Amino acid sequence: MHSRPRSLFDLSGKVAIVTGGGSGLGREFCDVLAEYGADVVCPDYYKDRAEETCKIIKRYGHDTLPIEADISRYEDVQRVFRQVVDTLGKIDILVNNAGISTVSRPIGEVELEDWHAVIDTNLNGTFYCLKECLPIMKQQNSGVIINITSVLGVHVTEPAMLSVPPYVASKFAIVGLTKEAASEYAQYGIRVNAIAPGFHHGTHIGERPGKPQQPPPPVTPLINELPLSIARTPLRRTAEPRELKTLLLYLAGDSSSFMTGQILVHDGGLSIW
Repeated sequence: MHSRPRSLFDLSGKVAIVTGGGSGLGREFCDVLAEYGADVVCPDYYKDRAEETCKIIKRYGHDTLPIEADISRYEDVQRVFRQVVDTLGKIDILVNNAGISTVSRPIGEVELEDWHAVIDTNLNGTFYCLKECLPIMKQQNSGVIINITSVLGVHVTEPAMLSVPPYVASKFAIVGLTKEAASEYAQYGIRVNAIAPGFHHGTHIGERPGKPQQPPPPVTPLINELPLSIARTPLRRTAEPRELKTLLLYLAGDSSSFMTGQILVHDGGLSIW
């Protein structure tokens, strides 16, 4: 167990849920929330990945739950939130992190299967989690929700770099959902913000969930593996997942107590060009 000073970043006694917490950005988010005192629940399509993350959380001496769940299925989301409340009694922090993408194709060439898969997971999954969580937080009269959108939810890249219409549509929609939820639920002491990451190594965002008994499908090369991504980024590099940890911690704790409805872009300057 790690020791740390109490501060505006202290999350002792809080219960957090991080969807897609089994790998990539989600694992980093689980780690920092646990490091600063929270019990952390990790729903993930792949239960083995969730269990690996939960081992990290337990090192900090906190309660944790690995839950196998497909957030594109409303009944799975309902089960997750029921289980968390029944087991841990409340929900203080929700991080809507789980998401997928597709191969790069212009709109006229997008397969309908790809469109529905991305919208079902990224947009519908986020909505389902909001729908289940907000009434719980409203009853508590408190709560923090952090939606993970993308630089592609606030800025469209040139087609030569990347064309992922389903992903772009889902992430722009999450920006709208964030602002709407912040407006509707501020009166209940609930803050809703979003992080719009640029392109980070070590994520599984290009991976389409498959049946657990099947090998994971190949990860789609996204912008962080393309030379143009560095050329078009003012800081001239892509990022590591761990670089988002302190930003998430800021939004999760009391240090951002007067912030809601905001989209924090973390992209090395990509969106300013």
